[in-house]
Amino acid sequence: MINRIRDIRREKGLTLADVAERCSPPTTAQTIGRLETGTRQLSLTWMNRIALALGVDPELLVRGEESAQPQMVARLTDAGAEALPAPRDAILPTALGGDGPLMAMAVDASCGEYRAGDQVWFRQVSEEDWPRCINRDVLVPRPGGRFAFGRMIDRDARRVALFPPGAGQRQVVVDNAAWLAVAEMLVRKL
Repeated sequence: MINRIRDIRREKGLTLADVAERCSPPTTAQTIGRLETGTRQLSLTWMNRIALALGVDPELLVRGEESAQPQMVARLTDAGAEALPAPRDAILPTALGGDGPLMAMAVDASCGEYRAGDQVWFRQVSEEDWPRCINRDVLVPRPGGRFAFGRMIDRDARRVALFPPGAGQRQVVVDNAAWLAVAEMLVRKL
């Protein structure tokens, strides 16, 4: 089993010292570091303490070698959706039922209805389901590792037209889209 303490801690913007302080009873940053790297065994007791400190379910801290983890693939900035330098594991807040791969997009800058700090969760849909995505927010890959994000307003075969969420932005048309993912969940910190 591989532990994901470091991934989750970094996704939440916490330091080793922050997690150590949040543990009940508090521990040291060095101990948390050793548990992250596997130099100290992650017992059930430690799993429960760290999960509580990170605000996640204990089972999210470990994963099997073969498990397919949803990926954070894009972020939304003032300039629109853009690819991350490298996909990273996304922390799923709850189990989403359904078929198709899950992925997420981090919102770095407020844009339309989306606020900085939001996470938008998408499910990739098969091409025959694309017509059902009209008037829904979607993420579509573009050439060169880029993405288009917005409300799908039109489609014709593998060509999709999107209306971006930001004020004053122009319609985006993507020809020969490799896939399309529809927004299913918005995660917003309070």
